[in-house]
Amino acid sequence: MAGNSNFQKIGDLFQGPSGPKPPAYQWQDLALKIIADLNVPNYKRNSVFKICKENSRELVEKCLDDTKELATGESWKYFFKLAAKKK
Repeated sequence: MAGNSNFQKIGDLFQGPSGPKPPAYQWQDLALKIIADLNVPNYKRNSVFKICKENSRELVEKCLDDTKELATGESWKYFFKLAAKKK
């Protein structure tokens, strides 16, 4: 057993890079998905988080689906219009 080199030092396990933290809330994960899908610019990302936090997941997903089906061009603007109307 002393010659077995398959074991690692415990310090090596903690020194490795840790991956990115998962979102704390489900609405944050939804907001990140919307930001990626609609190519939301940096200055509007906080608004997406606010919409996802203040509204139900079903409403936000419906707005996202409608945006993907109907919008042309900058679809993130259409998403904000739909979210404002549905409030």
